Amino acid sequence: MLKHRGFPGRLPGTDFQFTIRRANPRGVTPIIRRERHADRRPADRAADAAFLQALWDHFGAEPFERGNLDAGRLSWLFGREVVPAEDPFDPASYDALLRVDPAAARAAFPELEIRP
Repeated sequence: MLKHRGFPGRLPGTDFQFTIRRANPRGVTPIIRRERHADRRPADRAADAAFLQALWDHFGAEPFERGNLDAGRLSWLFGREVVPAEDPFDPASYDALLRVDPAAARAAFPELEIRP
């Protein structure tokens, strides 16, 4: 499992984690598409925005390996702002390639600084 050095481990001042420390010994947690409802808590929306900004700052529009990025946090963005960068895509692999879709990210989070 690739560890993304320099990537923030969590949202400062909260327990919203962005990375994991080690691989899950019971198997890889798959990435799924989670629905974001309009009534989500502001803290959850802030965590999504901060995670997406960290992804953009760290990787830009280039494909990146899932590695130690938290599957739960990725799942809130998967299929919209974060999309598979390979075909076929294995959602239960630490080696899976993903990428940020800048147009979708700007549309969903206009307050972020996501430049092409």
